[in-house]
Amino acid sequence: MQSIIVDLAISPDEWIKLYRGVARDIHTRARDGRTVRFPARILSRFYLSNGVHGSFRINFDAEGKFANVERLG
Repeated sequence: MQSIIVDLAISPDEWIKLYRGVARDIHTRARDGRTVRFPARILSRFYLSNGVHGSFRINFDAEGKFANVERLG
């Protein structure tokens, strides 16, 4: 299974924009240096009152399709 690790700090205000559909994707840099883009909705279960913060592993199947996401640490 392929994966990328990203470190995120999304404020509540930024999350509201994502949640309301003003923006749909998160653009960031993975730890390995790749620029990545993925749908914000995959992180919705990690939203807390202070936003979405932490390190996450995003896993993909053999065809490169999203499989799951997990918080690290």
